[in-house]
Amino acid sequence: MFDDTTYTQSHEIALATDLYQLTMGASYHALGMQQTATFSLFVRRLPKNRAYLVVAGVNRALERLRDLRFDAGAIDYLRSTGQVRDDFLDILHELRFEGDVWAVPEGRVVFGGEPIVEVTAPMIQAQLAETMLINTLHFSTAVASKAARCVAAAPGKQLIEFGLRRTASIDAAVEVARVSYLTGFAATSNLLAGERYGIPVAGTVAHSFIQAFPNETDAFRAFARTFPGPVTLLIDTYDPIQGTRHAAAVARELASEGCELGAIRIDSGDLVAVSRAARQILDAAGLTETKIIASGGLDEIDLMELTGANVPVDGYGIGTQLGSVVDAPTLDMVYKLVEFDGRPALKLSSGKQTLVGPKQVWRGTGADGRFTRDIIAARDEPSPGNTWQPLLELALTDGTIHADLSLEQARARHRAELALLPLDILRLGGKHASYPVEISATLSARQQAAVDAVRLREGLR
Repeated sequence: MFDDTTYTQSHEIALATDLYQLTMGASYHALGMQQTATFSLFVRRLPKNRAYLVVAGVNRALERLRDLRFDAGAIDYLRSTGQVRDDFLDILHELRFEGDVWAVPEGRVVFGGEPIVEVTAPMIQAQLAETMLINTLHFSTAVASKAARCVAAAPGKQLIEFGLRRTASIDAAVEVARVSYLTGFAATSNLLAGERYGIPVAGTVAHSFIQAFPNETDAFRAFARTFPGPVTLLIDTYDPIQGTRHAAAVARELASEGCELGAIRIDSGDLVAVSRAARQILDAAGLTETKIIASGGLDEIDLMELTGANVPVDGYGIGTQLGSVVDAPTLDMVYKLVEFDGRPALKLSSGKQTLVGPKQVWRGTGADGRFTRDIIAARDEPSPGNTWQPLLELALTDGTIHADLSLEQARARHRAELALLPLDILRLGGKHASYPVEISATLSARQQAAVDAVRLREGLR
């Protein structure tokens, strides 16, 4: 039994790993295998319904690597398992991550097979990073990629993240709010995320508030009089059309008291028909500036269809579908050894072969300024030319983070990135185009040489 006071952030980072990372580390230590290793983290292939992924979670991963510590409580627990050598526990107590991390900055777009993070460090340190890095980047990247699709599906509309109550945990919900804002959402209902990251917060009332009053009009009147600033009224507790009429009547009634109806929210029903009818009612009442917000289990395909129908909706609340990434909840994200002690390392498994050595990804642009193709190259190769930009940047060295950790900068970076993607990559709903990703001639030659060497060494034909 361990005292809860031992569960510091560093303690949790250290123990939030798979046992085999430590059993391997103990063997490396016992065998004197302290040489430098490079591991590459990437997504083997995109989900069938994704044309691109949005990188997210890198900043938290860098902070966790920097803060990695095995405190006394962690060492005591590991000793109690009887599965980690005592001599290695002494090493763990003093361990600090001292390697280099190259990473694609948050908000940028990547494609299948492209390295997102590469770690070069003494073998034990590099190996211990695996579980934490995948855990940190996987969920964030999956959510950010879906959030970006939602933004693309509703151009010019305000999107609000509503997912807290059905997301897997409080920490996960905060991260959903963060990466949604990164990709272009305007606000969140999550107050903890608002406090932590400075994200604008938004919300109205639940249906229970309406039900608690003798009638809907009394509920609207009470809320309008007690809410500071422009009010949003939820109009579909009983009937959305009648609810809109009640909201308009209350707005006119209370205008002299300084109450302003900023928006109505529709949370159910035929959003096309209801929003059009509601817009007519509001306009007829002179409430032409009152906005309409829609919600209710929406995802990017719903938003695309509503956009295509040209509905008079000004914004959407997106929750469950986003926080659970219902259509693509997992990515084939892996962390593989690509070099050890100066020797190229790779897997030859069918469908899982890896590219050797430290790498860089170069992104080319055409005459119109849009991205045209990517080249995965060896990191020591020169740039392919003036119209190419590198994706991976040196983000952490010897415990110092060099990456820009600003959420606002990541948000701006993502906005600029999406503006330069080929338009057919952004297409939703049908078959989207595939973005070309090539391997440089130099890396291809090194790969073939490494494959030949492994086949010879292992007696493979």
